[in-house]
Amino acid sequence: MYKLIVLTDPDTADGFGLAGVDVVTAYDDDDARKKLNGLLDDDTSGIVAVNQAFMTDIDERTQQKINQTYRPIVISLPIQERLHEEEDHRAYLSRLIRRAIGFDITLRRG
Repeated sequence: MYKLIVLTDPDTADGFGLAGVDVVTAYDDDDARKKLNGLLDDDTSGIVAVNQAFMTDIDERTQQKINQTYRPIVISLPIQERLHEEEDHRAYLSRLIRRAIGFDITLRRG
């Protein structure tokens, strides 16, 4: 069975881990590139979701490898490090959910 693996920075890794996802933590762009290459060669990787900040700095060789392979599927996660001052976390999450599923969901504290 193939796994969903998230490659992200230490600040967001715990949240994905709490959600039950396998997480690989990268500390900088070079570390992310090395770990992504390892995940591309891993036979158990089905989907690799990569922090968007790391994807922007992927070298051409790694990008070609991603484009030429059918598995794992590599997707970019739009993780915003800083919110605009007028935008709160709920508004940001709401926009991501709307973009993903096509309609608004109201987020309330319980």
